[in-house]
Amino acid sequence: MEKVRRAGLTFYRDEDWNDLRHGVFTRRGGVSKSPWDTLNLGASIGDSSAAVKENHARMYRALDVCAERATSCWLVHGVDTLVVTGKTRSNGNLQKADAMVTNRPDTPLVMRYADCVPLLYYDRARRAIGLGHAGWRGALAGIASGIVEVMRKTYGSQPADIEVLVGPAISRRNYRVGEDVAELAQAYFGEGAGVIWRNPADGKPHLDLWRANQLDLQRCGVTNIKLMPICTYEHTNDFYSHRAEAGRTGRFGVLISL
Repeated sequence: MEKVRRAGLTFYRDEDWNDLRHGVFTRRGGVSKSPWDTLNLGASIGDSSAAVKENHARMYRALDVCAERATSCWLVHGVDTLVVTGKTRSNGNLQKADAMVTNRPDTPLVMRYADCVPLLYYDRARRAIGLGHAGWRGALAGIASGIVEVMRKTYGSQPADIEVLVGPAISRRNYRVGEDVAELAQAYFGEGAGVIWRNPADGKPHLDLWRANQLDLQRCGVTNIKLMPICTYEHTNDFYSHRAEAGRTGRFGVLISL
């Protein structure tokens, strides 16, 4: 991964994806005040709408993409994927989904995160991209492989041709979950998958979101997977963390565009 500073913002990009405009943005370089400081992209968490709008504008300028063509969705921790051919609004509201795919040039896909896993997809052969948001519900319901299936059905993508970047998220040592979540993980991945880790000190289950999404992708035939093992919980100087900051925080942005 390459760390880039441009137009006052700092973001990460895959240096092998030079024909894409994309970035995993840190929380620095925006105008939002505490506790959303500073590049908050979330519009429904109490921050000033004017600040959020300016932060979005700065992100688009940093990647030199068309703000008017940028598209997003209303994240609901599910597994639905939108096939984007234009704006994703219905009656003035964003459509509910946690993933988007497109083969339209100059159609930036944008999402917001604060511990959940960013999933960026690129099929060079079919010239198609995707973006996903995987929390525990999505990860344990197969959102990662579900996006691959939508790309296969829609664009003829083959799993072996799809490259996936798995972005910063909360690490397993900081992501304690309930026994109900551990049971769901076992039901989807089976025993011995390494998705659930139990702390030797207390025996409590912890969920490995990176491992879960990587395994889900591998099971459906994706082999080109890159991880960005940056824990959002431990790096709140650069990324927002819903858990580390007790819910009073912003959302960092991820953008990808053909």
